[in-house]
Amino acid sequence: MTRRLISSGSPFEEVAGYSRAVVQDPWVFVAGTSGFKDGQIAESEVDQADQCLQTIAGALEKAEASLADVVRVVVYITDAAYFQAVGPVLGKYFKGIKPANTTIVCGLVDPRMKVEIEVTALKRG
Repeated sequence: MTRRLISSGSPFEEVAGYSRAVVQDPWVFVAGTSGFKDGQIAESEVDQADQCLQTIAGALEKAEASLADVVRVVVYITDAAYFQAVGPVLGKYFKGIKPANTTIVCGLVDPRMKVEIEVTALKRG
């Protein structure tokens, strides 16, 4: 089995020594992904969750997988009240896929971050 590392180009990947995704066929593990894009982050938890999933979809595509291959989602939110708004965003991306989901309320590394999402995908043969 070949291990392949996928980068999003974020300078923090080098600083912290991680990859956006690791492919260990047939699995794809996508690291916790925030709503940052081009160094900017939206204020809204809805917009942040949407950007997280767009970035994740891009990483999965580089891994020759897609959101349809996702079997597990872990969502980190900084306030339990955000789940009311973030839940429908997850539903938009995972409708019909219905991966296992865990949502955790916690602090995140940047106070502007309200949402971080990680996924595990099992590539279909």
